[in-house]
Amino acid sequence: MSATEPMATTAVPAPRSAGPAAGVPHHNPRRPLLRRTIVGVVVLVLAALPLFLAPFQIGLVGRILAFALLVVSVDLLTGVTGMPTLGQVAYFGTGAYTAGLVAIHVTENALVQLAAGTALAAVVAMVTGAVAVRTAGIVFLMVTLAIGELAQRLADSLPLVGASNGLAGIPPITVVPGGEPLRLAGLVYWWVLVVFLLGMVVAFVVKASPLGRSMRGVRDGESRLRALGQNTYPVKLLAYTIAGAIAGAAGTAWAAQTRFISPGDLGFDMAAFALLSVVLGGAGTLWGPVIGAALVILVRDWLASYVEGRGALLLGVLFVLAVYLLPRGIAGARWQPTWSPRFGRAPGASREGAR
Repeated sequence: MSATEPMATTAVPAPRSAGPAAGVPHHNPRRPLLRRTIVGVVVLVLAALPLFLAPFQIGLVGRILAFALLVVSVDLLTGVTGMPTLGQVAYFGTGAYTAGLVAIHVTENALVQLAAGTALAAVVAMVTGAVAVRTAGIVFLMVTLAIGELAQRLADSLPLVGASNGLAGIPPITVVPGGEPLRLAGLVYWWVLVVFLLGMVVAFVVKASPLGRSMRGVRDGESRLRALGQNTYPVKLLAYTIAGAIAGAAGTAWAAQTRFISPGDLGFDMAAFALLSVVLGGAGTLWGPVIGAALVILVRDWLASYVEGRGALLLGVLFVLAVYLLPRGIAGARWQPTWSPRFGRAPGASREGAR
């Protein structure tokens, strides 16, 4: 090629505006707004239920909320920290009995009952957890089961709390000091809803905090944290104490709703239903176990009345189907399949996900 000939050039195509890289999740800025909207709608619906439901139905929803808060405390340990427990009923009962005794002997104010029941449950959880969290795995599960059984035996034999007859005669709560007692089911339900929402806020704040990240680190690889020089004992003890406090708050809401507490409320059935609600709803999500708790109470207290008391059988069938069809729980379900026989691979699905 002579020097006078022009040099041949190769056209370089303009770069395309590429989307997110493969394997990198795309952040949707509208997702947080959508979540807040959904939460706001759910709260408004829950708050409006007393305007549309009968007293029995609203009482059932109130029991669901109190039990769901207990399940959330179980999920903080089981799903977030990786410490499956059967002992949260001990702190649930501590909060319930404390609220009942305060209502009978001290004051009917619900705020005082909530504070006393939550504080005492946290103290009991911290004392018993100081021993329990030194174990792990099946040993930890058995230790927490023993704690729950000891709490039930104590309630069954202690005359101060009515022993086997239960604690009856709990007066209706008041919210304003010196105010009128809340006798209507809808008014009591609103108080239970407030306690439930406060407990949920605390649980989500803890999960999103640095403590929550350490709790998930214990779940995913406690030995790795120890190898990095982090002492996991304070993390587990603090998580256990906070979960116990939330369970105690749930107990005060239960006492305000039912106005009667028996040792059966601390039994193994309650503990097993709470743990299975976590599995049913989706461990570690906090909101999924709330749905699982609602299903358990609806089947046990409502649907069972239509099948001649076979609630336990229905719950067993429900859990078997849930484990088989939804191994990750309700919250872990994927409603959009990665492969459609009619339309081929779903948009955004990888080849590995379609296999």
